[in-house]
Amino acid sequence: MSKEMLNAFAMLEEQKGIKSEIVIEAIEQAITAAYKRQYGQAQNVKVIFDEKKGNFNVYSTREVVDEVFDSRLEISLEDAHELNPHYEIGDKIMFEEKPKDFARTAAGAAKQVIMQKMREEERTIIYNEYSRYKDEIIQGTVEKVDARAVYVNLGRVDALLTKKDQIPQENFHVGDRVKVYVTDVVLTPKGTRVFISRTAPDMLKRMFEKEIPEVFDGTVEIKSIARDAGDRAKVIVQSHDENVDAIGTMVGAKGSRIQGIIRELAGEKMDIIEWSEDKATLVANALKPARIEQVLITADGSSLAVVARDQLSLAIGKRGQNVRLAAHVTNSKIDIKAADEFNLDDYEFVGEDGEEIPTTEVDETLVVEEVDETLVVEEVVETPEVSESEE
Repeated sequence: MSKEMLNAFAMLEEQKGIKSEIVIEAIEQAITAAYKRQYGQAQNVKVIFDEKKGNFNVYSTREVVDEVFDSRLEISLEDAHELNPHYEIGDKIMFEEKPKDFARTAAGAAKQVIMQKMREEERTIIYNEYSRYKDEIIQGTVEKVDARAVYVNLGRVDALLTKKDQIPQENFHVGDRVKVYVTDVVLTPKGTRVFISRTAPDMLKRMFEKEIPEVFDGTVEIKSIARDAGDRAKVIVQSHDENVDAIGTMVGAKGSRIQGIIRELAGEKMDIIEWSEDKATLVANALKPARIEQVLITADGSSLAVVARDQLSLAIGKRGQNVRLAAHVTNSKIDIKAADEFNLDDYEFVGEDGEEIPTTEVDETLVVEEVDETLVVEEVVETPEVSESEE
């Protein structure tokens, strides 16, 4: 060993991020293991690294005794006095060991242990580096595309963007830069696995936080998100400042704040919904752009929305999308009924005190007939002029 060893440690730390202390410890363990393998014992062996010379020195410790039974572990008081007359029974003396042909044996054992330690440490470093991106957006480069997944290089690791995590209408090519949301980071025996998605609802939340300062600082809170990725999303928002309009803040003048997000998500249309503590009002808002005549909360906690016949298909949406997203974003079961088919006697409803009341006693105050219109972002983006009330 020499100063070249010190230079090698410095290069490992600089290029791989592996601290020299880790490598030194691994070599010390390897040399100790090699000594034990060759000489059958190592309980009294200690390996010490000389930081100035770059050498690993092997020492054995022997106890001063009256009668020696094992010369590898013990030394007589007489022999100890030849080294230093002040030694007494029970003292421990260290001797530097330079066993014949040991260097080759130690090198072979050390190499295997060192490489394993280095791999473990490098895996840990990469895991720590990428675990901080969990629940965040990261940008990568497409390296390969096949029928199963898109292979995305994130720097020091590759990740798979599987079909279920891809926006359906998107097509990727090798070399494309792509933003992905990190759903999880797992350390495995084979290395760090990073799980990514472009369909996760929280990806949309992170994008709003990045683009809209009021969302980032908490002035406007995103309460809930439901997505059909690449097609439509519903986002419930609440302002914590009476002087800040939540919907207008999210959308911006003529959709200026939200258009970049829509483009990034392959034209995904968005309904921005005003939060309400009143469940019926919230459900009515979430079912926009359909005009809702009334919303009733049934005894089992479900929401019953009553609409005019010509609004029924709009309230339900194509393949049930509108009502499904509304139910998801409000965390409520929602039934849709056309007004000409609705019969109060078929249901039991909940009064203001939460108690069940017979349908024959339903009071008109339970009916939500007027709710503030929710801005449908699809209309904002596609319409050149937006009225001030909508902004």
